[in-house]
Amino acid sequence: MEKISIENVRSFWEKNPLFQGESKYKPGTLEFFQEHRRVYIEDCFAGKLDNRIFPTDMTGTVLDLGCGPGFWTVELARRGARDLIAADLTHNALSLARMRCHLMGIQSGFSQENAENLSFDNDVFAHVNCQGVIHHTPDTNRAVAEIARVLKKNGTAVISVYYKNLILRSWKKIAWFGKILNKSGAALAGRGREGIFAQSDVNEIVRIYDGIDNPLGKAYSKKEFYELLSPHFNVDELFYHFFPARSLPIPIPGMIHKWLDRHLPFMIFARLTKKN
Repeated sequence: MEKISIENVRSFWEKNPLFQGESKYKPGTLEFFQEHRRVYIEDCFAGKLDNRIFPTDMTGTVLDLGCGPGFWTVELARRGARDLIAADLTHNALSLARMRCHLMGIQSGFSQENAENLSFDNDVFAHVNCQGVIHHTPDTNRAVAEIARVLKKNGTAVISVYYKNLILRSWKKIAWFGKILNKSGAALAGRGREGIFAQSDVNEIVRIYDGIDNPLGKAYSKKEFYELLSPHFNVDELFYHFFPARSLPIPIPGMIHKWLDRHLPFMIFARLTKKN
């Protein structure tokens, strides 16, 4: 198997910015960003963002690492962050994030960055926000070390990755049901993801979630995630969130969606404090 490089990852995301190919609106327009926010909150997060994703103190400099089209950058600013830097591996993501911040009246700095080799000095940031990013980079351990390096003493971070929930852990036994879902129309729009539930290999499901040409996607168990983080951080809390119900063949009631978000989530989040 050919080794996946950071350039492979950069090339894919440069051509396929987050949510592009799924929205009916032109990327960079107000309507595109409004739809993205609505889908993210109402669908992926079952109607409400968990407040634990955000730091309790936003008085210091905050890095939004892997900002994509700027969703988290804007949400951080709306919750009080005033000294923000949005960083991403790709030029296109940063361009979209700039447009979003401009349209929303948000002030932020922007920097093109490789999470495995950040250009920032040691001990710069009070907080790092990194949502659904490091599971796409080849050397995830190095990315975690870099996040810790650029944080100040007692600095905090919230990091999330794809979670090996009960569905993914059991996929070998229930892949037959995935094929039924596939035939019934269950899928994700755009990026060649129409056959995601027909996959027998659970690793392919994780990879294809972001597009058929996505070179890399990893999912972690609770133990694996803790072991990834603990060399550099005190893990203050682990929690779970994220169930993209739009992938199902029929709409589901809000209460069921909230139950699935709590009990069968596809992402695991960690609230962290840098070890001194």
